Amino acid sequence: MTAVIGFVSIILIIVAVITSATLGTALEGRLLDQVKATASQTSFLVAQRTQAAAVDGQPITAERVLSGQHFQGQGVLLAVASADGATGVVVTSDETIELSRSQLLAINEAVQSSPDASVNLEGVGSFLVTVTSRNGVGIVTGLPRTEIQSTMAQLLTVITLATLGGLILLALTTAVTIRYSLRPLRAVARTATRVANQPLDRGEVEITERVPAAEADPRTETGIVGASLNKLLDHVNDSLAARQRNEALMRKFVADASHELRTPLASIRGYSELSLRALSQGADASGTETALERIQAQSLRMTRLVEDLLLLARLDEGQELVHGTVDLTQLALEGLSDARPTGPEHIWNIDVPAEPVVMLGDAGRLHQVVANLLANARTHTPAGTEITLSVAREGDEAVMRVHDDGPGIEPAVRDQLFARFARGDSSRARQTGGTGLGLAIAKAIVEGHHGTIDVTSEPGSTTFTVRFPLTPRRTA
Repeated sequence: MTAVIGFVSIILIIVAVITSATLGTALEGRLLDQVKATASQTSFLVAQRTQAAAVDGQPITAERVLSGQHFQGQGVLLAVASADGATGVVVTSDETIELSRSQLLAINEAVQSSPDASVNLEGVGSFLVTVTSRNGVGIVTGLPRTEIQSTMAQLLTVITLATLGGLILLALTTAVTIRYSLRPLRAVARTATRVANQPLDRGEVEITERVPAAEADPRTETGIVGASLNKLLDHVNDSLAARQRNEALMRKFVADASHELRTPLASIRGYSELSLRALSQGADASGTETALERIQAQSLRMTRLVEDLLLLARLDEGQELVHGTVDLTQLALEGLSDARPTGPEHIWNIDVPAEPVVMLGDAGRLHQVVANLLANARTHTPAGTEITLSVAREGDEAVMRVHDDGPGIEPAVRDQLFARFARGDSSRARQTGGTGLGLAIAKAIVEGHHGTIDVTSEPGSTTFTVRFPLTPRRTA
C-alpha cells in the first residue's frame, strides 16, 4: 500500500507542477499583452508631454506624463529617461509612489538582457515591464504581478489540499480494497494454521479442514490460492488414507506371515524335542526317523514361504523379470500337462489357437502364473470339476483364461482374492497347506508385464482372465 501511495503521490506532484507551470505561463503571457497595450498608451502620453515640454521648457518626468491619468487596481509603473534625467513612478488609484534611484537602477538592470522582464522593487512589489522609446525618450512601462502571484498561490493551495485529501482518500480506499481482496488469503492462512495444529504423525488421520468455497473461487487471483490449497489438502488426505491402508495391510501381512511361520516352527521344535528325548531314552530309531521326516517337511514348507515372500519383495521392486520372446500357447500346453498328474480326479481342457500367440516376457515367471492359476482352480474345486485353460489374441493383447464349473467364490472373498495370505476357505474346500500367496504372486508377475488380472465368479462358473500387451509398454 505504501508503494501505491508513493507512486500516486509522485504522479500528482508532477501533474501539479505541470499545471502550475502551464497556468503561470498563460497568465504571464496575458499580463505581457496588457503591458504592451499600456506601453502604447504611455508612449502616446510621452509624445504629448514632449511637445508640451518644448513649449513651456519644463523637463519630461514620469509623474508629469501620468498626471491626470486614472488606473484601476494596482496601478501602472512608468519610468522615463531623457536628456533631463531618469524618473519613475507607480501610479495607483489611491496614490502615486515616486521611485528611488536604487529602484530605477534595478529596473535598468532587469531590462538590459531583454526588453520584456520581471523586476522586484523593494517596498513596492513585483512588476512585468517592457521598454519602448518615443522622440528620443526611453520609456519603461510595467504592470504589477500581484494578481498572478495571488492566483498561483491560490492554485498551489488548492492543489496541495486536493492532493493531500486525495492521498488520504486513496490510502483509506486502498486499505479497504486490499483488506477485502486479501480476505481469501486470510481464510487460506486460517485453514493452513488449523491443519498445522492437527496431529498427523500418529493414529488414523483425516484432514477435513478446507478453505470455504466462497473464498476459493478459481476465477480470482486470490481465490486460486484457496482452490490450490484445497486441492493440495485433498491430495494429502488421500495420501494419508492410502498410507494408513498400506500400514494396515502391512500389519496384517506381518501377522499372517508370523502365523504361517509359527506353525512349521512349532512342529520343528516339537519333533526335534521328541527325537532328542527318544535318543536319550534309547527308543526305536523308526520313531526318530519319522520325526526327522516331519522336520524336513516343515522346513520345506518354511522354505517355500520364505522364497515366495522374497519373490514378492523383488517383484515389488521391479526385479526378477528377464524379458524375452515367449510363446504363450506353448506355455499353456506345458502348464496343463504339468497340472494333469496333480489332479487326476478333475477334467482338464485346453483351448488354444492354431497360430502361436507370441509376446515379450519372462517365460519362467509366466509359467508360474499358469501353474498358480491351475493349482488354485484344482485346489479349491471338488473332484469332477471341469477346468479349461484357453489362450487367444484379442486386438493388441494376449488373453489367457482359466475357467472352472466349480461352486464359485463368495463376493466378500472375491474382493480380497489377490491379497497376500488370502484364502477362500469359506467358499472352497482347502485340500493343501498353501500359504495364500499364489494369486498374489500371479498378480505381481502379471503387473510386472504391464498386464491385468481379474476374476468373475458365480455358482457353476469361475473365470480368471489375464491380459498382456503384445507390444511392451514404456514406463515413464
